[in-house]
Amino acid sequence: MQTTADYDVIIIGAGLAGLTLSRQLLLETDKRILLIDRRDEIPGRKHKVGESLVQVGGYYFGKVLDLEEHLFCDHFMKYNLRFYWTSANRENRSFEDFSQAYIRPFSNIPCYQLDRNKIEGELLRLNQMDEKFEFTKSISNLDVQLDEDGLHSVAFEWGGEPVSATTSWVVDTSGRRKILAREMDLEEENSVNHGAAFFWVDGLVDIEKMTDRSLKERRLNTDRKSTGHLPLWLATNHFMGEGFWFWVIPLQGKTSLGLVYDRKLISHNDVATPEKLTDWICERFPLFERDLRKRKVIDHSSFKSFSYGCKQTINKGRWALSGEAGRFADPLYSPGSDFIAFHNTLIVDAIQSESVAELESKCNFYELMVRSIYESLLPTYAISYDALGDQEAFSIKYTWELAVYFSFFVFPFINDLCTDRRFVLSFFKHFSVLGPINKNLQQFISGFYQWKKTNGHVISEPIFHDFTQVGPLQTAADTFYKVGLSVEEARTVLADQVEGLTELAKYFVAYMCSVLMNDKSILRNRRFIQGIDLEHLVFDLDALQQRYLACVDGIQDYEWSFNSDALEVFRTTPVGQTENMPAS
Repeated sequence: MQTTADYDVIIIGAGLAGLTLSRQLLLETDKRILLIDRRDEIPGRKHKVGESLVQVGGYYFGKVLDLEEHLFCDHFMKYNLRFYWTSANRENRSFEDFSQAYIRPFSNIPCYQLDRNKIEGELLRLNQMDEKFEFTKSISNLDVQLDEDGLHSVAFEWGGEPVSATTSWVVDTSGRRKILAREMDLEEENSVNHGAAFFWVDGLVDIEKMTDRSLKERRLNTDRKSTGHLPLWLATNHFMGEGFWFWVIPLQGKTSLGLVYDRKLISHNDVATPEKLTDWICERFPLFERDLRKRKVIDHSSFKSFSYGCKQTINKGRWALSGEAGRFADPLYSPGSDFIAFHNTLIVDAIQSESVAELESKCNFYELMVRSIYESLLPTYAISYDALGDQEAFSIKYTWELAVYFSFFVFPFINDLCTDRRFVLSFFKHFSVLGPINKNLQQFISGFYQWKKTNGHVISEPIFHDFTQVGPLQTAADTFYKVGLSVEEARTVLADQVEGLTELAKYFVAYMCSVLMNDKSILRNRRFIQGIDLEHLVFDLDALQQRYLACVDGIQDYEWSFNSDALEVFRTTPVGQTENMPAS
């Protein structure tokens, strides 16, 4: 590298966000790129979390970055997200003791379990094959001087010598070092107060083998009528409890394991080391006694607190942040690579602006978009994390959130609509309708969970539930096949999805009320259902009981557009509670 040079884009940080941004720029533009990193070895030897991809990230890595061959050869194709709960009448020492919730078919958009070091090594290799790309590691004393009207200046030391460069764009992908955010006072707190502890072990942790049953008995297990025959270890498997979840993610030759938890309920000191975490998990999920203690720990780490916001992540002054250098909410549902995909795509488009006015317009829209997406997820993590402890409450929560994700995250992304201003305006119009509904529904779900906990509603025996049995979720997933649409056609799809999601939210409220009042007829009570006000919804048991009593003799002719019995597998009546009478 020269001691003085000019570039179109300088990217700070050669992690997943920086390497993917470099590749996307090389594939889609003619820009000259310098990627810099302080580390001596790229990728490093230490393992990294953020291994699980969902649909936006899977599409981005496979299709946009053209990595499908590498992903299928060197990583596992992922079998969706699966969730497990203990059963009150079982010892929970064997896999068959656990309740399960899942989606049975593979996703039409492939998702993957990433070995972070492998994927980052491949991205660096591919980038270095392009003459427009330069990479410098082992830098120190980095100094970035931003000039809104001219070229930015970047200076650092390399091999004991000073190096300086000018560039049109600076993008910070330095991860939790947050170089630009800290220098420019952009850091923000948010309402999520969670921690994490995680480690990697040698070999495959196969949860289906945690049993006393023989191989033949496992093959012929009648539970397979519900679960099917695909290897469940291919999923990102979540073991759930109130305010926490424990992941089991397969990587080739090793397994990633980790706990994410609400700090109000769990102390970091109780789970901060692999030994403590193993003890903690084995106590709550005894089946892991069969496996984890005999495993060799390869690596480990933890975060006392990991969630934060950022005042701005893309600016008309030709600077941007991507990945964890900007915002990070929570790893539940594996959204990290999704945010990288969204940010990188918007940054690449902004870099290609042909005028100052176009750049300013794009940056205003794009910042609003990524902030809206980030803020839309905060209620999921900050309000109803307690509901992770109950299969029924969580199934309502996840089905709702997944339907929104498929419609408003995946569908626009796979149609390259996120950078089309005509579509973005329509997106905001429809998305804003869902904002208050989502926040209120999250609060209602949390209230429902706490009521169930107080009134002794527990899972006694294993329950198996496919989320797509609730029709609107499958309708949302069908948008994966709506590709190559015009803006007008895409607007129609969004409008239809908003209508379906609004019906879904009302259905969930009506169903939860039918459980609260122990009266299934509420699901057909026209007066009660039409009186549900999603924009002013609160969990007030006395008010709900009064509404119920006022409507109890209402006409039973309300027709949903889907099967309203989809959640009946969860309906239970605790001992001592009589029919048609709400518990205290």
